[in-house]
Amino acid sequence: MIDFDKFVKYSKAGPRYTSYPTAVEFTEKFTEIDFLKQLEASNDKSRPMSLYFHLPFCRSACYFCGCNVVFTSKDDKKTRYIEYLKKEMAILAKHLNVKRAVSQLHFGGGTPTFFSAEELREIIALIRSYFTNFETDAEVSCEIDPRFLNEEQMKVLADGGFNRISFGVQDFDEKVQAAVHRTQSFELTKAAVDLARRYGIQSINMDLIYGLPHQSLETFKETLKKSVSLDVDRFAVFNYAHVPWLKKTMRKLDETTMPHPSEKLSILKFTIDYMSEMGYKMIGMDHFAKPTDELFLAIDKGELNRNFQGYTTKGGSDLIGVGLTSISELDGCYSQNHKEMDEYEAMIDDGKLPVHRGVALSEDDKIRKKAIMDLMGGFRLSFASLDKEFGINSKEYFKEALSKLGEFEADELLRLTSEGIEISPTGRMVVRNIAMSFDAYLSADDANKNKFSKTV
Repeated sequence: MIDFDKFVKYSKAGPRYTSYPTAVEFTEKFTEIDFLKQLEASNDKSRPMSLYFHLPFCRSACYFCGCNVVFTSKDDKKTRYIEYLKKEMAILAKHLNVKRAVSQLHFGGGTPTFFSAEELREIIALIRSYFTNFETDAEVSCEIDPRFLNEEQMKVLADGGFNRISFGVQDFDEKVQAAVHRTQSFELTKAAVDLARRYGIQSINMDLIYGLPHQSLETFKETLKKSVSLDVDRFAVFNYAHVPWLKKTMRKLDETTMPHPSEKLSILKFTIDYMSEMGYKMIGMDHFAKPTDELFLAIDKGELNRNFQGYTTKGGSDLIGVGLTSISELDGCYSQNHKEMDEYEAMIDDGKLPVHRGVALSEDDKIRKKAIMDLMGGFRLSFASLDKEFGINSKEYFKEALSKLGEFEADELLRLTSEGIEISPTGRMVVRNIAMSFDAYLSADDANKNKFSKTV
């Protein structure tokens, strides 16, 4: 039995560690010139590439959403955006070796299927005209809002080589949906899943969120049961990140109706147990997959990776971001495009990549990144592995970080040995807190700053 009252103490502001250093450390001192230097080094290494294209438009706001979106109902904005994607690609191709192998392609948003079938066909053709060396087992995926999907769009995606679809659901409870301004019936979602299956999509993911207004353990149980009945291959079950100081639409949510941290922990504990009973395996801190799914198999292959899309396969690829606010992750840096459309277009019109900010990684950053991502992905840390890769004595190097783990060990959330760290099944619920011990950028007063969402 879990003492949830004891766990409430771990509810504090902390990163989700989709990157390290985290995005709050990105700075405008990092420029296009810095990115181009890193890109040249990336070309020399000829690592595989993971491509991310941001398609930012939505018709209306979902109040829980933390994505960078542009709300519009005008078709000409989408047409104009495609033209700038073409221009950005032409500039990028001057500096990036586009003949390198492509292991992944992902469309994110916004609502990618807010673009028409013909517009999606045009974007896919653009990408394929530059990148011709897709690996035979490349993962080609798209985020989809079931409310904006028709058969013509699904056919375009299937014909374009897409083999994985991620459906946004969040919650099926009508009261919760009304509160977050997203009405989406189970029947509509089922129809979208069935459509994807008919077009041969090999892997289907579903996103759920707990911590939303009016949610409780009992209501979320019903959402889980309905979701599992659709027999999808993967689930991402996220803890809602409430950051109203960053996202104005989140201010429309009534915080007094959100579940208490102890209730959220009960939801998470039930989710883990229920998913296990239904045949899904827990991956990282918030993903679940069937044992036959590539995401689960990637653990044994050492290919499980964590980036800005969450947990992914094909570890070791360089992430190349294209489009408004997209983020690139190379071996030595993170780089983010402009968030404002005017600035994004102006830099491209000037013949430059639309780099707005980023960070170059020091050797210490790389060491800590490896440690944090190992904890987030596999719930363990091997000192010998770190020692071999970086030529360090991990126990000495992380002496201060390891000294912070006493409370977690006392609460039986992890086991610290001479070989490394093993996080317990219960400890996985607070893995973000554990990883924070290795973060060199956090200070004692970070919990009082408007930087991160709550970990629990």
